Order: sequence, then structure tokens, then C-alpha cells
Amino acid sequence: MPFHDRPQFPRGFHCASRNVGLKPSAKDLALFASDVDAAAAAVFTRNHFPGAPVILGRETIRGGVLRGIVVNSKVSNVATGAAGVENARRMAAAAATELGTSADRMLVSSTGVIGVSLPIEKIERGIHGIADDLQDDPLVGAEGIMTTDTYAKALSIGAGDATITWVAKGSGMIEPNMATMLSYIFTDAALDARTLDRMLRDAVSLSFNMLSVDGDTSTSDTCAILANGLAGPVDEALFYEALLVGCVRMTEMLARDGEGAEHLLRVTVNGAADDAEARRVSKSIVNSPLVKTMVHGADPNVGRLLMAVGKCFECEIHPESTDAWINGYQVVREGTRLDFDEAVVRAALAVEVVDIEVRLGVGDGVATAYGCDLTKAYIDENAAYFSS
Repeated sequence: MPFHDRPQFPRGFHCASRNVGLKPSAKDLALFASDVDAAAAAVFTRNHFPGAPVILGRETIRGGVLRGIVVNSKVSNVATGAAGVENARRMAAAAATELGTSADRMLVSSTGVIGVSLPIEKIERGIHGIADDLQDDPLVGAEGIMTTDTYAKALSIGAGDATITWVAKGSGMIEPNMATMLSYIFTDAALDARTLDRMLRDAVSLSFNMLSVDGDTSTSDTCAILANGLAGPVDEALFYEALLVGCVRMTEMLARDGEGAEHLLRVTVNGAADDAEARRVSKSIVNSPLVKTMVHGADPNVGRLLMAVGKCFECEIHPESTDAWINGYQVVREGTRLDFDEAVVRAALAVEVVDIEVRLGVGDGVATAYGCDLTKAYIDENAAYFSS
């Protein structure tokens, strides 16, 4: 199931982006639109301080129908009270006017600095006329939603006669507990909102919800899927397979582009008591600053792997049945460090993609978590984020 060489939108979807004055010059506003109403589903952050767009989005998505999505970057509209929610409503209304629809069919997202009032007048002026800029390259929309991302992220894949396209952003404050930073999925398949919701939640649980750059769950995380039906019905099993493949691929793209990251880290745990415990252990490994720095320095300190597994106190862990591998080289057998060739394992750790496998030997549970290494660049990026 190959991805398209260059991302493309499904039938009837378009986007535009522009600078409206939130950033000095880079694009800071994006509009995604369907030619017709689309069945829709979404999942949002579980953070107890959700942004105003998330508060509004939970209300909007109950209708199960969207015409489009409007997103600004630089200012997240979080911790802004009732005024922030009103500004999110104004943003939806302005975008709805552009598309000739109603505000309750526009999903709003904002990303950026927390605790700053949304410059809604700039956004309203910037939205005016943006429908005239709508075109067919998803990467154009992806540019408008970037914060600390180093590149615009989009991909697409076929599913029978339908196409599925992902547009996403995310680089820091990433450990979703629902979906991912901002991720929008568009398809021309004919699927109802209930089916979309079920498929999205299942795919998210195996992909975006297994992603962590720094262990911090954002206040703005949103993942939405829109299906406008212009390609007609599709085989649901085939569609879900493509949806999951694309969600996993986008998860890997987001992990690799973590702030300051130089390595993609994938951790697979199998043989756990159940899938939930496998998820817990794999996240423990991928979130460990010591494991992250081990990967960054290509330092095969396998005691850090054992530490990250062993601190999962609520899980069933038996040292005598625990094995571990780094990029195919076994480094632990039955809880004991092997006398491996350190130079060989150092070389294995130095490549861009590092796969760690842990077998617990206590059950059938399996899970894969996605993350990245921890570098000085991450600290530099976040030490002055508010004032940058």
C-alpha cells in the first residue's frame, strides 16, 4: 500500500494559507475546505487546561458534519477564559462566511504560545478573501500550521477508489493522550460519522497515542477526519488498513521532527501480560531521558533499558524472562547484560532510525511506541519559547 510520491488531496478538498500578521513573515493561518459537507469525527486532548478551540471543537463535532477547518499558528488561545472561546467562535464565523456555510460546520484550531490573547481582528482581516486562494497542494496548508516544525508535513495514499490525505504539525510538547498535536485527515470515501469515529479512535490508539517527544500532553491536541463521499463507498477493512498505515507513518514523521531530534526511536514491547502493559512499558522506555540521551550519544548503556522497564511497578515484569535488542543486536538475555561487541552496537545506535525491542516473556501483549532522542537543541528551543 504505497504512499503517493507527492501528497495530493482527495476529490473536493482544497486548502490555502497566508500570513495575517501573527508571525513577522511566515505563514500563520491555514484554511482546509471541502466542496460539499463532509461526515466528520475528531478526538481532542485530555489535558485539564484545554484551549478555547478544543472547548468549541468538542461542541462542533457533535454534529458529525464539517465543511472545513481553520487554523492559526503562533498563538494557541489557551488559558484565555470566556474571551478566548468567543474569539474561537469569531474565527469559525469568519471562515464559514468565506466558504458559504455556517459556523457550526467549521472546526477551529490554534497552536503556539499559551496564555496570550488571540489577535482576532488580525485573523478576521486575514481570513477575508482567503477562499480565493484555495488550491490543491496539501503542503500549502501544512505550512500555515507550523510552529517549531522544521518542515511542512503531509502525505496521501489510495484506498480502493478513494484517497486519504494527512496534514499535521507537531514538534514539542508531545505525548498525546487522545490523538496528536494537530492532525487532519481528509478522504473522499463515503463513510458516516459513526464509522469514522470508530475507525479514528482505533487507529489513533495504535499510532498517535503511542507518540512521545517529551512526555508532555499539549493543551491543544486535535485529530480530525473528514469524509466528503465524492469517491463513493469503499471496503471498510481496506480503508481502515490504509488509515492505520498512514497514521503510523505520520506518527513517525512527527517523532523524527521532534524539537532538536536527530534520531527516530521506535520501541516494541511484546510478551507483556496484555496490550495495556505493553503500552505502559514501551512508553516508559521511549520517555526516559536516559534512554533518549543513550540514543543521542550512541552509547549502548543497556542498564538504562532495564531501568525503564523495571520502574513500571504496576506491570508484571520477570527479570529472568526479559530479553532486549538494539537494531537487531541482542544486548540482554534473561535479565542479564550480554557480552556484546560494543563497537558494533554503537554503530547500530548511530543510524537515524533506532529500533529497540523488549520481550517480557509473561504473556501475549504487544505495543510499539514512537519517539526521538534528547539533544541540547531541545533545551535551547524551549528555554526561550514564550519570548521567541
